[in-house]
Amino acid sequence: MKKILVLGAGLSTSCLINYLLKHSGSSDWMVIVADSNLQTAATKVNNHPRGEAVVFDIFNQPERKRLISMADLVISMLPARFHPMVAEACLEEGKSMLTASYVSPEIRRLDYQARQKGLLFLNEIGVDPGIDHMSAMRVINQIREKGGKITGFRSFTGGLIAPGSDNNPWNYKFTWNPRNVVLAGQGTSMYIRDGRYKFIPYHQLFRQTEKCTVLDHGDFDVYANRDSLKYREIYSLPDIQTMLRGTMRRPGYCQAWDVFVQLGITDDSYTIEGSEEMSYREFIDAFLPGTNGLSVKEKLARYTGIPINGEIMQKLTWLGIFEDTRINLKNATPAQILQQILEEKWRLEEQDQDMLVMQHIFDFELNGKNATHRSSLVVLGKDRSETAMAITVGTPVAIAARLVLNGTFRATGVHIPIVPEFYDPILQELESYGVCFIEEGEI
Repeated sequence: MKKILVLGAGLSTSCLINYLLKHSGSSDWMVIVADSNLQTAATKVNNHPRGEAVVFDIFNQPERKRLISMADLVISMLPARFHPMVAEACLEEGKSMLTASYVSPEIRRLDYQARQKGLLFLNEIGVDPGIDHMSAMRVINQIREKGGKITGFRSFTGGLIAPGSDNNPWNYKFTWNPRNVVLAGQGTSMYIRDGRYKFIPYHQLFRQTEKCTVLDHGDFDVYANRDSLKYREIYSLPDIQTMLRGTMRRPGYCQAWDVFVQLGITDDSYTIEGSEEMSYREFIDAFLPGTNGLSVKEKLARYTGIPINGEIMQKLTWLGIFEDTRINLKNATPAQILQQILEEKWRLEEQDQDMLVMQHIFDFELNGKNATHRSSLVVLGKDRSETAMAITVGTPVAIAARLVLNGTFRATGVHIPIVPEFYDPILQELESYGVCFIEEGEI
């Protein structure tokens, strides 16, 4: 019997764990789910005879070593900052590892040692990163095989709320880690368009958006991801003239979110003394110039230049930021307070459906002509547990685990899924889970 150790039992692991347990009998697996909260892990295992829930503390080195030493494969679904600790232990114990997160420099440095030991550390095997890489490289390689040259690549992804559950003015609810949503985009975004480098500082990011339309699912606004330039090397497109990756939101979201950025309340670098005694209204007022005789809403409208009765202000008012609700978070950062405000309003209800949207746009030259090809994906979740995010993050990880354990994957070292060995079987099986790209335009 082979043992699979899943570290972390968060929101995106439901479909991953269900897949592993479903195949555990025919594949003779034991699935061990380890989390800091035993009840969370036990809920995911759901009394399955081939599942086991255990308490796990990433900082407990002996326990970390013991659990990893017992496993045949380790899947780390912990926050990304903990993956290097897991990878080091996997290297020491001679275990292969999968993650859905971006490859960190610390893990990248383990490539030679992993190869020497015949281990595979496969990263970026979720949705974004993951399905985005696999689906993009499949088309890029198809174009190359026909003698085409890629001149432009744009790739956009959004974790959103499905139309049937879209009942708030932001057209958004949390479908993944709320903290990551609050902190998204910080730093400088960089990309290349028509051969010209573009740089967008954080305070301008949500003002410099572009629009796209995905199949019959309507319009979206896109803001640029932090570093699109590195994908020229990753996708072997060093001379490409346009390379842009971005995040999709419904129209109006970015303009309203920009208010928070301009106020400075997405900052997570310092704490506010006495924050537990403040109200939401006082919190917002603390970031506004002290104009006497005006309400906080009036101050905000004057400071940001937004109409006091316009759609942006309606979105902000709906969140309750002008109310006297007490914060009750001691010495919190502005970002933590904002996250609390949003979690109260952007909560995914039990029967809500979320939606994962992805689109790639390929510009290329073939047989002396310029052409464009689009690959579009829309996945709807089933409920608050089996969300589109959980399906698209967890399922490719689970499929990869099966392919590692049955010997299909022969690669060793540190990898991401950009070669056919990885993406062909995973994308093929994903179609049976409703993860199907619609291709538009001939190649």
